[in-house]
Amino acid sequence: MKPRLQTSLGQQLVMTPQLRQAIRLLQMSTAELEIELTEAVETNPLLDWSEPEDEPVPVRGSDDDQPPAEPAQEVAREAADDRDDWSPDEGPWTTSGSGGSFDDDDGGSPAERVAEADTLHGHLLWQLHLSHLSERDRRIGATLIDALEEDGYLREPLSGIVQALRPDIEAREDEVLVVLHQVQRFDPVGVAARTLGECLHLQLAVLADDTPGKALALQIADTALERLPRSGVAGIAQELRRPVAEVEEAVQLLRTLDPKPGAQVGDLSHDTYVVPDCVVWRQRGVWRAALSGNTLPRITIHRGYEQMIRQCGDSDAGYLKAQLQEARWLLKSVEARGDTLLKVMRCLLHQQAGFLEFGEQALRPLTLRDVAEEVGLHESTVSRAIARKYVRTPRGTLPMRAFFASGIDTEGGGEASSTAIQAMIRRLVDGENPRKPLSDAKLADLLKASGIPVARRTVAKYREALHILSSHERVRIG
Repeated sequence: MKPRLQTSLGQQLVMTPQLRQAIRLLQMSTAELEIELTEAVETNPLLDWSEPEDEPVPVRGSDDDQPPAEPAQEVAREAADDRDDWSPDEGPWTTSGSGGSFDDDDGGSPAERVAEADTLHGHLLWQLHLSHLSERDRRIGATLIDALEEDGYLREPLSGIVQALRPDIEAREDEVLVVLHQVQRFDPVGVAARTLGECLHLQLAVLADDTPGKALALQIADTALERLPRSGVAGIAQELRRPVAEVEEAVQLLRTLDPKPGAQVGDLSHDTYVVPDCVVWRQRGVWRAALSGNTLPRITIHRGYEQMIRQCGDSDAGYLKAQLQEARWLLKSVEARGDTLLKVMRCLLHQQAGFLEFGEQALRPLTLRDVAEEVGLHESTVSRAIARKYVRTPRGTLPMRAFFASGIDTEGGGEASSTAIQAMIRRLVDGENPRKPLSDAKLADLLKASGIPVARRTVAKYREALHILSSHERVRIG
């Protein structure tokens, strides 16, 4: 067989360093991006903090008809120049997608300020980076940690974690489960549990084997924990065929455990403050959105070093030109991040204006695909844009994920979101007769009468998601 040359035409997607940087910055939270920009200014001499032009104006979120102060990025956008050569005619480079200012009087570097306000997610990520996991498993672990709720529980199914990892990582549920078991070994003990029984089991597992009542407490946590409030110690003792004294000892051990280990890192009894990425207000009956003006520090090209390029020798000029190009890429990526956030937020306002007007019952079914098709982006880009992002609204500061919900077809030919259905269930339960609570079947009948056909098991799933007890557990005689 003779070797020969052959030409062919084909298409191949190549991710440039600029595109990789833009994607990485897009999925960062506000605090992470602030740290990233701080490190960039410290390592790149062509970057510098820009001086604030105006005093910050407090953003008003409670007045419907008065808009907040327009951020600088909404007033003027500087043109970006791709040329490698320096030009004295270029305008000042700023992070027009961010706004805000940096002040040394704020008390240390941004990284130090973030470290002072430790969170559960940050505490777990710190342990993850110190673990001996592979890079792939660390990325899976970071996704699992990002899905944890404030009390430390993982209520997202593993199938949802698998979907969130795509298309960057193709993983099976059993692979995700292996990494989850590693995260469950982190401090605080019991974190990343999927149920209360699993949380207590993880805490019992670290106790010494000779701990009085440990073996029986593990058995109760795994098999009989849900029935303990109804059956009591005597009922569980009869069910497990163990002496009442031994069961009482095991129950006392269970009571010493922490049902919400996530509260150990950051006190849930106090308000949790987040910096919103976007601000939403209503002006003349129209909902409007803008990027938060005080979210991030502003950076710019250092004019002094930029002017030195023409005066330096070839070697020094080459280094400064390379740093100048990297600085331009970073500024463009930050600007693109702000543009994408604003584009997605305006789409959410268009789709969910009723949610802002009337609350959760007016939340329409909305998926990542719906938003991606409207704004002309990929679903993964929309997912990265809303991850750990918050928006300030007249209803409070909300995560951008709160604007999304799955849907159920109604008898009228429309759709009702799962969040709206849960709000209806909550309202029905709040108005029920405490002596004769509504069963899941009765709740399903009432929803069907309202034009929303849902099965009894669907009602039960939504009721459990709302942490509402079953009908026989809600009975109040007195």
